[in-house]
Amino acid sequence: MMRLVMALWLALAGLGPVMVVTALPAHAVQPDEVLDDPALEARARELSRGLRCMVCRNESIDESNAELARDMRLLVRERLVAGDSDQEVVTFIVDRYGEYALLKPTTGGANWLLWAAGPVMLLLALGVGFSYLRGRQTAQEAGPGQLSEDEKAKLSKILED
Repeated sequence: MMRLVMALWLALAGLGPVMVVTALPAHAVQPDEVLDDPALEARARELSRGLRCMVCRNESIDESNAELARDMRLLVRERLVAGDSDQEVVTFIVDRYGEYALLKPTTGGANWLLWAAGPVMLLLALGVGFSYLRGRQTAQEAGPGQLSEDEKAKLSKILED
């Protein structure tokens, strides 16, 4: 019995490195996509890491096995071979697929509203909470059931009438 437990333990311990290797990020670039020029291929891989797969949410086209991601990778490589700069390639992809194709969207244009909405809402919530707490504190200082001087004057005027 002890030998069986020891054998199972050793087998599981041996699976550890296998699990680590299989958990590493996989790159979906096919061998027929790889450019002959190592410098261009390195640029293509770097650009592919910053572009979003339109099928797989929050996965770069470098990691995605989707057919559309393959088409986008080939398009990036075609533009690089044609002599485009990195910025021109990104601009071309954004013009074709929209700004959603960027894994890290820009802060320009209408996007600044989205970037600013979180901090503005936090400040607004803090302001509302602060004013609510100040109002509660003022009400407690007056005391429950006690009238302020203005309220007493209004009450006595009403009672006189």
